[in-house]
Amino acid sequence: MSHRLGIDIGGTFTDVTLMDEGSGAATRVKLLSTPDDPSRGFMDGVRAVLERAGVAPGEVGTIVHGTTVVTNALIEGNVARTAFVTTEGFRDLLEIARQIRPTLYDLRFVKPRPLVPRQLCFEVPERLSADGTVLRALDEDAVLALAHRLREAEVEAVGVCLLHAYLEPAHERRVGELLRERLGDDVLVSLSTEVAPEPREYQRATTTLVNASVRPVVARYLANLARRLEELGVHAQLLVMQSGGGVYPARTAAELPVFMVESGPAAGVIGAARTGQQINIGELVSFDMGGTTAKAGLVLGGRPRITKDYEVGEQAGPSTGGTRASGYPIRTPVVDLVEIGAGGGSIAWIDPGGALRVGPRSAGADPGPACYGRGGVAPTVTDANVVLGRLNPDYFLGGEMALDAAAAREAIVAAIAKPLGMDVETAAHGIVEIANAAMVGALRLVSVQRGFDLRELALVAFGGAGPVHACALARDTGAKAVVVPPAPGLASSLGLLATDLEHESAASVVVPADTVTEAQAETTFAALRERGRAALEAVADTLEYRRAVDVRYCGQSHELALELNGGGTARLVERFHDEHRRAYGFSAPGEPVELVAFRLTAVGRIPRPEPVRLVSQDGAAAAGGRRVHFAEAGGWVDCAVYSRPELGAGAELPGPAIVEEVDSATVIHPGFVGRVDDFGNLVLARA
Repeated sequence: MSHRLGIDIGGTFTDVTLMDEGSGAATRVKLLSTPDDPSRGFMDGVRAVLERAGVAPGEVGTIVHGTTVVTNALIEGNVARTAFVTTEGFRDLLEIARQIRPTLYDLRFVKPRPLVPRQLCFEVPERLSADGTVLRALDEDAVLALAHRLREAEVEAVGVCLLHAYLEPAHERRVGELLRERLGDDVLVSLSTEVAPEPREYQRATTTLVNASVRPVVARYLANLARRLEELGVHAQLLVMQSGGGVYPARTAAELPVFMVESGPAAGVIGAARTGQQINIGELVSFDMGGTTAKAGLVLGGRPRITKDYEVGEQAGPSTGGTRASGYPIRTPVVDLVEIGAGGGSIAWIDPGGALRVGPRSAGADPGPACYGRGGVAPTVTDANVVLGRLNPDYFLGGEMALDAAAAREAIVAAIAKPLGMDVETAAHGIVEIANAAMVGALRLVSVQRGFDLRELALVAFGGAGPVHACALARDTGAKAVVVPPAPGLASSLGLLATDLEHESAASVVVPADTVTEAQAETTFAALRERGRAALEAVADTLEYRRAVDVRYCGQSHELALELNGGGTARLVERFHDEHRRAYGFSAPGEPVELVAFRLTAVGRIPRPEPVRLVSQDGAAAAGGRRVHFAEAGGWVDCAVYSRPELGAGAELPGPAIVEEVDSATVIHPGFVGRVDDFGNLVLARA
């Protein structure tokens, strides 16, 4: 078992990378996704890459999977019939929610419907105080009676969230034991103390209910994959990408699927961070533009920035950073992403006011853009790039899929150019620039809004469409450089193979910072360390541990997570003041500070080969040329076209130029120059 396989399923394409663990050589396949049954696309990808590499199924030792199955289930409402169990008197917790709205003055806003309808919300007599003291003992007879009602209600899953259970989990655990005994394996029970043992009852409840409602869906999906892999003769360990950047075993993913909500997009940010480490750039923005959406993430100190302020759900959709209260909050680690509906398949349209718009609706994989020739008639960003000459119709997916340039022109003329009274090139350029403007906004939200200057960051561009738009984004944002990794259209699947096993544990405390001794902190971390060891020792030979603490000013509603690097509590408080000033523009050194939670991440390192270095090359010979439309150059200009596999280290490519490869194309605008580094990365900068 000398090979590892990474499979990332997106809305339009499924990306597959097979890596030889000894040499580091990679075989890659990109094929259209199968939205009706993602597991079919998964298996098609496995068969295709094994056949292309000439590798037997039994030679695959590990499979790492990134998937949107959880997000899709929530958006489509394809979730299990779920019940909610809480403390007596708090049945309406889901209806009350947080009393906030995404847009303050929108009188037509309709808040998301509760995850669980009121008739499936139940109470149990028990009560804890805010410090975890038992005020009312758990009524076990009432729990047994509740189990009978749940059976009659024919629920498939149950989420249990009792008041203040994060401080004292005994009552909640006993409720779980009784329900599991009476309901059996047919009903899956999720406890908030197992999913998100943290303060804030509503957020803890929604996290638990998201987990409960998708557990049956994810369990069936992963079991189906395991069965199909066995039938093919692949006896590999199946790992799943977490939203926070690590991977965990499929059996754990089936129990805690809420940790894989942003499974696919996280892999891309991990790959970007890995690219940055190769070239000694620790501060960068990852830009992933696929067929359906574009995603931007921040990498600091070589690691993706992690957040716990995240929402999912049918109304949440792609987020541009200002849609709080439009979905269901989840309190699990998630790579800090800003996602917008601007992918290659995003549809261009004219609004009632006569303005040209792009997205968020997408042509997806079926039927896809008009140029795919699969029945699509709506103009998309991909169609616009074909019309402008930036994509080669005869070399899409390495020539495996021919594009219909005439269909792309017809779609843009009929829907955009003719109604607006302009020529097709102007309309296509408008589509591309409007999509670029939306992506610039996303890049600024993930950097400037977080307190970081985009002009001091590099932009790592990948995804099938990312390198096509990267130069224009650098031009408009002032990013200091653009880095396009090798095989950018398959970077997410390669990122799956660049991560490690991870398991996060947390312990809530909520105490003044100056009252916590080093011995108390060590005792808490020791307990968390034991949890991490128990979770990963069966799948990891050696473990490392990262410590962090959630800190806030007394009376604040939200906290900042700081890694614990030594120096004691006093040093931690100083760092908190500095971080608060950077994030919010001010600090209050005279105010008391409190610790909210201790966190520990257990990391099981997965060995990976060193990246292959390219042979040096003095010059670069163009493989051909064609006319490409650039508005800044006055229209159509002659453009050199390079074949990326033929480029060696040190090759310089002055713009305007196109660099083609099987899975993507890099557009080098006039005024930019590209250079190939020792690892095959294409670095673009202003000439």
